[in-house]
Amino acid sequence: MSRFLIKNAIIVNENSQIEGDVLIDKDSIVKIAKDISDATAVVIDARGKYLLPGIIDDQVHFREPGLTHKGTIATESRAAIAGGITTYMEQPNTNPQTTTIAKLEEKHALGAASSYANYSFLFGGTNDNLEEIKRLDKNACSGIKLFLGSSTGNMLVDNEEVIEKIFRNTEMVISAHCEDETTIRNNMAAYKETYGDAIPIAAHPLIRSAEACYLSSSKAIELAKKTGARFHVFHLSTGIETSLFRNDIPLKDKKITAEVCLHHLWFSDADYETKGTLIKWNPAVKTAEDRAQLWKAFLDDRIDVLATDHAPHTIEEKENTYTNAPSGGPLVQHALPAMLEKYHEGVISLEKIVEKMCHNPAILFEIEKRGYIREGYFADLVVVDLDNSWTVSKENIAYKCGWSPFEGNTFRSKISHTFVNGHLAYDNGVFSEKRNAKRLTFNR
Repeated sequence: MSRFLIKNAIIVNENSQIEGDVLIDKDSIVKIAKDISDATAVVIDARGKYLLPGIIDDQVHFREPGLTHKGTIATESRAAIAGGITTYMEQPNTNPQTTTIAKLEEKHALGAASSYANYSFLFGGTNDNLEEIKRLDKNACSGIKLFLGSSTGNMLVDNEEVIEKIFRNTEMVISAHCEDETTIRNNMAAYKETYGDAIPIAAHPLIRSAEACYLSSSKAIELAKKTGARFHVFHLSTGIETSLFRNDIPLKDKKITAEVCLHHLWFSDADYETKGTLIKWNPAVKTAEDRAQLWKAFLDDRIDVLATDHAPHTIEEKENTYTNAPSGGPLVQHALPAMLEKYHEGVISLEKIVEKMCHNPAILFEIEKRGYIREGYFADLVVVDLDNSWTVSKENIAYKCGWSPFEGNTFRSKISHTFVNGHLAYDNGVFSEKRNAKRLTFNR
C-alpha cells in the first residue's frame, strides 16, 4: 500500500468547498489540512481540480452470475470507477437469483474475487422465501429488494399477505420497484389489440404509465406506514409520486425515502424518437413535465438519493422490436459527468451533487466510514477536472456491452483519478489491474 498526498484540491464535502490537502495512508484518510508535507507520500497535484467523496450507487445490475454475456462484476465495476463510483449495491435478479442466504454469500464471494469497487448485494424477496428473510442478519448486506412490478428476471412479488409479512419481519431497508402489474397488463393488452407486435416505443410510458407507478408506490407506502417498516422507493419516474415524500425532517429520521435515477432526470418521452429502445427502462422515461417535477423534488429533498439502475444488455438485444427489447441500459461510467453537466448548466450545485450521490446513500443504508471526506474514513475519493471536455464514443466506453445512451454527448467535466480504499484504481484513463475493493460494513 502506498501513501498518497492529494495537494491543492478544492474539497467538496458536507455542504462546503475548501481548498486543501488530503493525506492517505493504507486504506484510510489520515489527515485533512490546508498545507500538508509528507516526504514518504506519492504527491498528486490537484490544483484547479475538485475532490469529491467516492460515489455510492445504491442500484446496479452487473449481471453475474448467469447473464455474463451482458456484463460481469469485473467489467461493470471497472467501468464504475472510471465514472467515480467507488461503491455499489447490486440487485438480486441474476441467474440464479439472490433469494437465499447461501446465494447471497456466493455473490459476496464473487465480489471479493473480481470487483474493482466496494460492493454489497441486495437480498431478493419472493412470494415464498419469508423464512430466509427472517434468518438474514441485518448487517449481512445492504437490504431487501422487492419487485412489486415485473422486470428483468421475473421476480414479481404479488402476494399481498406475503408482502405485509416481509414488511413486518425485517429491520433492514426494504427497497422496491413499484409499478402496478394489473394496470400494465391491461394497457399492454389494449396496445397489442391495436398494433399487434408492432407497438411503437413511444407507447412505453403509456403502457407502463404514471398511474401504474403511483398506484403501486402509494399502496406500498401506506403498508410501510401501517407496519413501521423502513421503506425505500427505487427509481421514481413521475411527478405525481413526488407528493408521497417528506422534506421536513432529516434523512436519518425518515422511515420512507426515495431515489431517482439519472435517466429520469436527463431524458423525456421526446427522446424516444431518436433513441428508440436504447432508452427503454422500467419504469419508463416519461414526460418533460414529469422530469421537471422530479428535479424539483430532488432539489428540495423530497427525493433523497441519485442512482443509475445500471443494467447492461447487448446492443443486439436492445435493437429488437419494442416488445422484444429488454429494459435497462448502462450508466455507471457516465452518471457523474452527466450530473456535473447539470452543474455547468446552473441546475444543481456541486455540494448538492455530493449530498445526493455520496452522503445520503451512506446515511440511508447506514454504511460504515464511507460517503464523506473525513479523517479516519476509508479513502474512497474522486478527482474531477471541471474544464476538460470529452465526447462519449465507442472507443472510450468501458462497459462490456460496448454502447451507451450518451454516445455522441460531449461532457465538460472529466474524472482524472479514482481512489478505492486508498488505492489509485483509475488514473487519467488508465486502470490499475490491482483490486482493492472491500465488502461493505454497516452501523446498524
